[in-house]
Amino acid sequence: MLFMAFLSKKSMHKAPILGFSVFLIPFLAFSYDGPLYDFTAYTECKSVPEKPLYNGGIFKDQAPLTQHRISTSSDGSYTPALILQNLAQNTMYCFSIWVKIQGADSTLVTASLMTNNNSTNDCVGTVLAKSGCWSFLKGGFILDSPSSVSILYFQGTADKSIDVAIASASVQPFTEQQWRTNQQYIINTERKRPVTIHVSDSHGDRLQGASITIDQISKDFPFGSAIARTILGNLPYQNWFVERFNAAVFENELKWYATEPEQGKVNYTIPDQMLEFVLANQIVARGHNIFWEDPKYNPAWVRDLTGPALKSAVSSRIQSLMSKYKEEFIHWDVSNEMLHFDFYEERLGPDATLHFYKTAHEADPLASLFLNEFNVVETCTDVNTTVDTYIDKIRELERGGSSMNGIGLESHFSKPNLPLMRAILDKLATLKLPIWLTEVDISNKFDKETQAIYLEQVLREGFSHPAVDGIMLWTAIHPNGGCYQMCLTDYNLQNLPAGDTVDKLLREWETGQGKGRTDDQGSYSFFGFLGEYKIMVQYGNRTTNSTLSLSQSDETKHFNIQL
Repeated sequence: MLFMAFLSKKSMHKAPILGFSVFLIPFLAFSYDGPLYDFTAYTECKSVPEKPLYNGGIFKDQAPLTQHRISTSSDGSYTPALILQNLAQNTMYCFSIWVKIQGADSTLVTASLMTNNNSTNDCVGTVLAKSGCWSFLKGGFILDSPSSVSILYFQGTADKSIDVAIASASVQPFTEQQWRTNQQYIINTERKRPVTIHVSDSHGDRLQGASITIDQISKDFPFGSAIARTILGNLPYQNWFVERFNAAVFENELKWYATEPEQGKVNYTIPDQMLEFVLANQIVARGHNIFWEDPKYNPAWVRDLTGPALKSAVSSRIQSLMSKYKEEFIHWDVSNEMLHFDFYEERLGPDATLHFYKTAHEADPLASLFLNEFNVVETCTDVNTTVDTYIDKIRELERGGSSMNGIGLESHFSKPNLPLMRAILDKLATLKLPIWLTEVDISNKFDKETQAIYLEQVLREGFSHPAVDGIMLWTAIHPNGGCYQMCLTDYNLQNLPAGDTVDKLLREWETGQGKGRTDDQGSYSFFGFLGEYKIMVQYGNRTTNSTLSLSQSDETKHFNIQL
């Protein structure tokens, strides 16, 4: 399969853009024989299953598809399974299948993988399946060691009366290089854009040999980190942050327990100072958070309230916070971790969250309002936050008339399962809402070098997914040193391995500065990351400076400069 540079990005089935340099557009062909990743996903239950992705992948030439039923427990129940042969180590396996159940109105169906070395991955994908129709399960896995025979099986709940049927199975492997090539294709088509600058004189005649200097001065994609009060008055820390990031979120300083530790004594002094730093440096900020459903992270005096007293306190909290910071924050995490906890809905009724969103939208109509949750993309073992559970909650809020318009994925990872992460993002993308990775870090159970390796994997996966609109790290420096789970630097701002990883990716994901000359048509072309640019053109003794805004589009940006 032969692909050409600079073709349309409207379809993943069209040719990817590969093998270019930063500033010179090579109108050349590049050879790639591997598969293109298929981002297709479905969240509706269908009367008939769709055809398998990748024409079945490794099952493509196996007709009819061989299915098995195996017993995974001592109660005599059986579950459908696929037998997979000769799975390779460190290969990304992406699978999908349609599932139909009998014996219950709905149930969670979990895909698990058993290899011939007796290791079992308890969850590599899930779907909330419904009776009477077919539901789409999409997942993935990576093996630490090769397996000659493996079993991919699909189980409902422990209730053995529930029968699970499967159809349209697909398993598609990607080598590490193929995976990276597919990531780069999306980066090239979603995060970058071709530009042609045309230089002419005052008569409109094109000027050959004009010198052009291109300098990217800001990035369109929001990439940032949490900050804490430790940044206040700390000029080295401020400079370090501003050099790297264009987005920020306050780790704890806007939370209710921080702004109103005692009832009626509201104090916004610290977040005011942090916001002043952010705005002075043209950094966008997320508002985190208005309410936290986990009881232990609410002020002690709030936990003692019930009924009308709690309702009044909640109303005061929203009005105080949102009026104070109206139009200052691009997002608000209105309800934090509500799939794991239900402090407010338990006390104020099932419509409490819906009321929060409506009231917040009325107070600040321009802010995007997010749900924010953990263990959605990090794993599928948490039954509280499966991808379909999250989707159902969003749809429930939308049906209730809420202005919930953002998906927050905390992304506190242990060892990442990249094919599973991508599959979950694919299903979330069907909602067509902004998706942000809001609190990215790697567990401190790993050493710092391993943290850096896993962090790079997660960041590349997020940046290269077309549905992800922003990435925030959870790496604020705490007063006594250290961070929540992972730091980028030590307390003296010397890079740790994770910091080296971030710096490397920041350099990779910027156009930087480049120079060249116009061709015999008076044109100069480059391929740049989305954002703002300064352009200086010199011809003879004439010089002009311009600015260029590069936004997402399928078309080449044409920019005319006259000397």
